Amino acid sequence: MKRALIITYYWPPAGGPGVQRWLKFVKYFREFGVEPIVYAPENPNYPLVDENFSSEIPSDVEVLKHPIKEPYRFAKIFSKKKTKQISSGIISKKEISVMEKLMLYVRGNFFIPDARIGWVKPSVAFLSKYIVENPVDIIITTGPPHSLHLIGMQLKKKVNVKWIADFRDPWTTIHYHKSLRLSKSSARKHKELEAAVLKLADNITVTSPTTKKEFEMITKTPIAVITNGFDISEEMDFVMDSTFSISHIGSLLSERNPEVLWKVLAEICKDNTSFKKDLQLKFAGAVSDEVKQSLDSFKLLENCEFFGYVSHSEALKMQYQSQVLLIVEINSAETRAIIPGKLFEYLAAKRPIIALGPKESDMEAIIVETKSGRFFSYWDDDELKAEILQLYEEFKSGDLKTTSEGIEKYSRRELTKQMASLILN
Repeated sequence: MKRALIITYYWPPAGGPGVQRWLKFVKYFREFGVEPIVYAPENPNYPLVDENFSSEIPSDVEVLKHPIKEPYRFAKIFSKKKTKQISSGIISKKEISVMEKLMLYVRGNFFIPDARIGWVKPSVAFLSKYIVENPVDIIITTGPPHSLHLIGMQLKKKVNVKWIADFRDPWTTIHYHKSLRLSKSSARKHKELEAAVLKLADNITVTSPTTKKEFEMITKTPIAVITNGFDISEEMDFVMDSTFSISHIGSLLSERNPEVLWKVLAEICKDNTSFKKDLQLKFAGAVSDEVKQSLDSFKLLENCEFFGYVSHSEALKMQYQSQVLLIVEINSAETRAIIPGKLFEYLAAKRPIIALGPKESDMEAIIVETKSGRFFSYWDDDELKAEILQLYEEFKSGDLKTTSEGIEKYSRRELTKQMASLILN
């Protein structure tokens, strides 16, 4: 059995999608000949917490922890809300205050590649000593935060061990990168660090085909696409919603505001009183004031229910009992590579999916391949309206379902098998 040292910032009790990828790999690794050792911060500043994830850590897995100095803790003195958003990668393009501009400038230019850069040096010292005393076969770093890849790069040079760099999101092409108010020298430094990591790693893993294509322009290092996925749940106790529920799980912030959908729903409500009575829009996760104002302007607020952040288990139950599942990505070329982790859980729930995002989105390919729903661009209002009317007609006749196929390849166990294959070879 090969020993794999996994260096991650997000680890239980962290909540949200960032923690799940490597928590699930660790959960199943031993079935495929990999012994995981996890290295995570001792005192992290997580924007979301979900204690339920802790129960999924195998009880005898070794978890190493080392202190981290979190600059976001001090930034909270000035603006707790904005600090939480920026630490999550949530950056609005709307009019921002002088304080927000300053925070973004400091974040982008004084902390390269990110605010966890201060953890690199002490981690390299701590892990170098650990590896000498407890040899490992491979090191895996997962980002964001991409500063963790610098830990892997330095350990690679120092102890000469195989290294996989795992990118859950792109680096310099992530949609919010341009919002960091980078100077020319800072932007160049990001590019240089990205190239250095991509060229020195023994293997690279990414979560989308578009990111793979982008990285192949920079490096000849082997790149594997290993997406996020879903756990095959035990039998879930739930009752289907009696309303025509359309549910969105996850953050729905200012730039992720599908006004084309609100417009279509408002038109149908105006023309069809039965539809207006049956429609229920359910939101689990942060919803911005701008989105709520938009819903209000289309007279849809009375059809909405806002749950705020819910635990992962509660989110799963909501997905299974909803009539239709909604997934929305920012309408930008930079988000074509983003495949939200909840898409795979939507597949497992086997409810019809309505997805909106940029043209040529990697998300669209998966939805088409699995026949799990329909993908629309932000300009497809006529087609979107026809699809919702069709779904509603099937709901009224008691025949609303999806006939998805081939989703098993996205199960966490199958994806762990793929990752283990890279480690063992």
